[in-house]
Amino acid sequence: MNRENNDQVIRLIRQDGVAVVIMEEKEFSNTFTHRFIKGMLAVFETIAGSPEIKAVVVHGFDNYFCCGGTKEELLSLQEGMGKEAGQGQVKFTDAGFHDLFIRCEVPVIAAMQGHALGAGFVLGCTADIIIMAEQSIYAANFMKYGFTPGFGATYIVPLKLGTALGNEMLWTAKNYYGHQLRERGAPVRIVPRQQVIPTALEIAGGLAEKPLVTLKMLKKHLSNPVQVELQKIIEAEIELHRVTFPQPEVRQMIERLFGS
Repeated sequence: MNRENNDQVIRLIRQDGVAVVIMEEKEFSNTFTHRFIKGMLAVFETIAGSPEIKAVVVHGFDNYFCCGGTKEELLSLQEGMGKEAGQGQVKFTDAGFHDLFIRCEVPVIAAMQGHALGAGFVLGCTADIIIMAEQSIYAANFMKYGFTPGFGATYIVPLKLGTALGNEMLWTAKNYYGHQLRERGAPVRIVPRQQVIPTALEIAGGLAEKPLVTLKMLKKHLSNPVQVELQKIIEAEIELHRVTFPQPEVRQMIERLFGS
């Protein structure tokens, strides 16, 4: 087992052809801080340059998988979208890692052992294989803050969880426990929390026994159509953000919900 500290909040462990990416932004509960984003980009760049890696498992720490945008990021978006086109607008995808799992040339397994909210939930849903925990909370909670969903959520969430359930999650912005999603027929594996990471590692180990070229070809074949459609959806979501983010209620809701 080979451990690498690519960034203090993102760790990479290599074991028998599998890369295990551990997200540990403990100070901010695995939200999209600058160091979190920088660490994720660096780790996946390392993976891309490592021909011995055949599969990737991504998981969080304790009760957190990934919790999306920080208060500062959301307020920056709210302010930036209120400016005229070309005058410093900011977008959810400016960080360039919304499709990180999709662009990875080998299969990525999201071991969503902990809570996953907003863009963090969507990031997990972009993985090739998704495993959730019965006891953890999952939410596409963009509308909770008064703005329309972004980060590709309007495409990825219905694609991975089914149109009816996915759209309901987008509309209501409610929290759903993993066992509730299973009862609603979510077509992903949902197991007790303590089994999420071991299950992901078992699957990844099986993938690592297969030829690298075969894995890469299947990944490209399955992900290319998603990548093309996702880009179209992202552009459409940004147009919605130009209208919804500048609403004065949005800033008030962000401030209130983050406990300002």
